[in-house]
Amino acid sequence: MTDHAQDDAQSITVRLNVNEVEYEIACQARTHLGDAIRKSCDLTGTHLGCEQGVCGACTVLVDDKPIRSCLQSARRFEHKAIRTIEGLADDELTFKLKAAFRKNHALQCGYCTPGMLITARDIVMRLPQADEDRVREELSGNLCRCTGYAGIVAAIVEVLKLWPATRVR
Repeated sequence: MTDHAQDDAQSITVRLNVNEVEYEIACQARTHLGDAIRKSCDLTGTHLGCEQGVCGACTVLVDDKPIRSCLQSARRFEHKAIRTIEGLADDELTFKLKAAFRKNHALQCGYCTPGMLITARDIVMRLPQADEDRVREELSGNLCRCTGYAGIVAAIVEVLKLWPATRVR
C-alpha cells in the first residue's frame, strides 16, 4: 500500500467552523468538504451532484467567497469561516433572492437552488452593476436541468435593481 493510500484510509480529526458553529469531526483524509458538511454537520442543504465541480449544486461560502465543496478535502478548510445555505437563513439579501426566485418561477425541483442562491448572492454583492448578459456568464458554473435559466436570471436582475449598491463589500 502506498503512503498516499494509507493516509486516505486513516481517520483524521478535522475542526470546521460552519455557520458559526464549531464542529470536530472524524473522517478520512480524502473526505471532501461537501460530504463533511452533509454527513458530519448534518446540514443537508448543500447538495452533491456531479462531484467534479461542474454543476455548482455543492456551492458554499468560504471566507465569504463561493467555492465548490466537492473538490477539496475538508481538512483544507480548518480555520476558515464556512457558510452553507442554512447559514444564510437570516441574511437579508438571501431573503430577497428567495422571494425573487419564487416570483420569477426560478424554482422547480430545487436540487440546484441552494448553490444557485449562494452564487446569486455573490453576484449581487460583487457585481452590483451586472446586466443580464453578465449574470448569465456568472451563472455558467451552476447547472439547472429544470428551469431553463430565464426565471433565475430574471430574479437576480430584479434583485440587482433593488439592492442598494451601498451594501457592496
